[in-house]
Amino acid sequence: MTGLQYDISNIGEVGPDILALLLDIAARAEETEKARRLPADLAAKLAAAGAFNLSKPAALGGLELSPLDFMKIIATVAEADASAGWCVMIAVTSTLGAAYLPERAAREIFGLDDVITGGVFAPMGKAEDRGDHYLLSGQWQWGSGSANCSWLGGGAMIFKDGELQKFDNGAPYHRMLFFPAKEASLIDSWHVAGLKGTGSGDFSVEGLAVPKDRSVSFVSDQPRDSGALYKFPLFGLLALGVSSVALGNARAALEEIRNIAIHKKTPGGGRSMAQRATVQAELARATAHLGGAFGYLENTISECWAEAQGNGEISANDRANLRLACAHATEISAEICKTAYTLGGGAAVYSDNSLQRRFRDAHVATQHIATAPAVFELAGRILLDQPVDMAML
Repeated sequence: MTGLQYDISNIGEVGPDILALLLDIAARAEETEKARRLPADLAAKLAAAGAFNLSKPAALGGLELSPLDFMKIIATVAEADASAGWCVMIAVTSTLGAAYLPERAAREIFGLDDVITGGVFAPMGKAEDRGDHYLLSGQWQWGSGSANCSWLGGGAMIFKDGELQKFDNGAPYHRMLFFPAKEASLIDSWHVAGLKGTGSGDFSVEGLAVPKDRSVSFVSDQPRDSGALYKFPLFGLLALGVSSVALGNARAALEEIRNIAIHKKTPGGGRSMAQRATVQAELARATAHLGGAFGYLENTISECWAEAQGNGEISANDRANLRLACAHATEISAEICKTAYTLGGGAAVYSDNSLQRRFRDAHVATQHIATAPAVFELAGRILLDQPVDMAML
C-alpha cells in the first residue's frame, strides 16, 4: 500500500511490523467480508506484530501509546480494510481494563504478548453478587472479533439478594466482567450491511461464576495504573477508535476514486473522468472535508493529551470537544464514502466492488453508540452550559 495518511514506521517496533501486513490485509478484504469474521491467521499475525497491545499498560508489557499514535495505527489498518481496523480497535480498547484490575487478574487476562481480548461494555448481562464472585448470565450484541479472542468482557447490572444495586447518584450499578472466551457461546447473528468482516455476532453465558477481581466499573472505579493514557476519558478513547476506523476507510475510498478518475475513460467520449469539471469539484471538496475532519480530531486529541499529562483532570469542555470531533469525523467519513461511491458509477453497485464495501462499512460505523448522532446533543449540552452526565464523557 502506498500514499497512506500517516507514516507509522517510526511508532516503536509495532509500526514497521503492521506496515508489513497491510498488503495481505487489503488483498484479503473480500475474503474477510465473505467469511464474516477476521480470518484466524490474520488475527494471529496482527497479534504477533503487537497490534492489540497499543493501549495495554507498559507494566504488563504493553506499548501504552499516546492517543494520537493509537489513532494513526488504527486508521492505517482501516485503510487496508475497515473490518480489520475495527477488530484491532475493539481488541485494543478492551485492554484498557488492565489499568483498572488488580495486578494478578490483569496479568492473568492480558499478560501474554499475543493475547487477543474483546467484549461489550453495554450492561446487557445480569450479575448476582455471591460474596467473593458474581454469578453472570447474559447475551451481548456487537461482540466484534470474539471468535479470535482468548478472553471476553461483558457489561452487567449488579444484583444482590435479587435487588438491583445502584450508584450513589441513584443510577443502576453495573460492571464489566471478564471471563475465558471458551466459557461463552458464540451466536451466528452478524448478518449485516457493512463491517461484515468484523464477526460482531452475539455471545452469551449462563450462570457463570466470575471472581470479583476480574471485574471493573469504568464509571466509579479509578485506574490502578497512573499513566497519562488512563486519565484520558475511556469513552473518548472508544469514540476515537471508531472514528479512526471511519477516517482510514474514507481516505482509502477517496484515494481509490482518485485513481479511477485519472485512468478511467468516459464511455464514448475518450476523456478521462479526471477531465470532467464536476468530478474535479467533487473530489476537491471531499479532500478538503476529510482533511478538516482529520485536523480537527488531531487538535482535540492533542489538547486532551496535554491535560492528561498534567496534574489535573481533563476539563468537561475538552472531553466534549473530543467526543464531538470523533462524531464529526465519523459522519464526514460516511459522506466521503458516499461521494466516492457515487463517482464510481454503475460498477460501484456490485457487492464485490471495494467502493461498495467502503460505503457500507462507513455507514455502519455511524451507528456505533460512541459516535452516533446523539453525541452531538451530548456535546451541545456542554457547549451551552447545560447539565450533563459526565460519566458519558
